[in-house]
Amino acid sequence: MDTEQTDLAIAFEGARRLAMGPLADVARAVRERLAETSDVSVLVLDARTSAAIDLDLRGSADEVERRYMSAATSGATAETDNGHDEDSSRSGVSRGRGRPRLGVVAREITLLPRHWSWLASQPGGASVTLRRLVEHARTASSGRDRARHAADATYRFLMHLAGNEIGFEEATRALFAGERERFLMRIAQWPDDVREHAERLAAPVFA
Repeated sequence: MDTEQTDLAIAFEGARRLAMGPLADVARAVRERLAETSDVSVLVLDARTSAAIDLDLRGSADEVERRYMSAATSGATAETDNGHDEDSSRSGVSRGRGRPRLGVVAREITLLPRHWSWLASQPGGASVTLRRLVEHARTASSGRDRARHAADATYRFLMHLAGNEIGFEEATRALFAGERERFLMRIAQWPDDVREHAERLAAPVFA
């Protein structure tokens, strides 16, 4: 997931998919569509989470595209910089050979004395043990987390685009119950673009 593009968006004009792809491309497509006619309503969503995106469409289509290409580049740079060792970043000192940068961030946690005692007795100490426990928990629950996030994203999408469709309530119940066939049956008659994106979002729920 870390290597995947994270700025994917999808735009709908009513129930018709107008564009899907990097946010800069989608923003350009929306700007061009609104230049053709202002008498349309376009909804732009994060293609993975279904969170609504409020675009700044001032200027020409080229200017809009550059604006969001610039934002994506800035975000990627900031994410890379966050991987630096915190102490080195503050001091401006470049690390030489030795321990690699891990992106470790110091945060306060509260534990009972017996927890601290147990952590202190583990090989590598408290910090190493906590990191190992967290990574193990992340791996163990990754499937459940993926399904939960997919269900939430699908539900948000359905609320945005399918709230008035026949079978909406039954579809959402089937979604959260993990009943794939019932879900597909309830959305079968919906507009093609809405149905196809809902199926794509919901796929991890039923995996």
